[in-house]
Amino acid sequence: MNKTEIKLQYSVCKNNENSIPVIIVAAGSSTRMNGVNKQLLSILGVPVIARTLMAFERCEYISKIIVVTSQDCISQMQLLCEKYCIDKLCDIVEGGANRHESVMKGIERLDTNDTKVLIHDGARPFVDTQTISQVVMALYTYDAALCVCKINDTVKKISDDGVVLSTVDRSKLYAAQTPQGVDVVKYKNACKKIVDVQEFTDDASIMEAAGYNVKAVVSSSKNIKITTRDDIAIAESIAKGEGEV
Repeated sequence: MNKTEIKLQYSVCKNNENSIPVIIVAAGSSTRMNGVNKQLLSILGVPVIARTLMAFERCEYISKIIVVTSQDCISQMQLLCEKYCIDKLCDIVEGGANRHESVMKGIERLDTNDTKVLIHDGARPFVDTQTISQVVMALYTYDAALCVCKINDTVKKISDDGVVLSTVDRSKLYAAQTPQGVDVVKYKNACKKIVDVQEFTDDASIMEAAGYNVKAVVSSSKNIKITTRDDIAIAESIAKGEGEV
């Protein structure tokens, strides 16, 4: 059987009547890591992706977990899920050529009764239960939801040749993070409406562009994304601050 056709037989724990699935997107090429798979890098002895999976494993608002990864990592992801007791894992699927294709491959594995879903970057290992829960609950009122972090730095608008044009009012500026949640049917409709959907860097932007209402909830500042090796040092500092040794 081809690895991309794996359908894992894991038990699904539905701990809350409002719980929904999550798609963990971990199929990136890690170009800013010079080809090293950032999902497998260690933070105080625990791989990045394992920390991410455990965050959703322990949240009662998550019913099951679908992991989207590269083909050569499928077996390794399965072993990691077994090692770290990710009982909510229900599927591992090969990702696509870009983020949007990877998300759609995860959505294809949803059951027909899965009307809402969260989408999360595998490289955000410090998402907390409160943030996950708030995004899930927002989905029961809005078409889509995401977590955001307030921008504290002064923001400048700069011309193509590097000249400062103006200082932007940062009082209402927030950086988009994950998890992001969508109504499955409306998300599919939004993707059909937008010609250049693959150019969007997050799912909430797709819903926004298609005219759906999107709710933002403020996340913890610890919800960083591992992008470069420098981020590992920051991640280890966060882990130590949470009492790990």
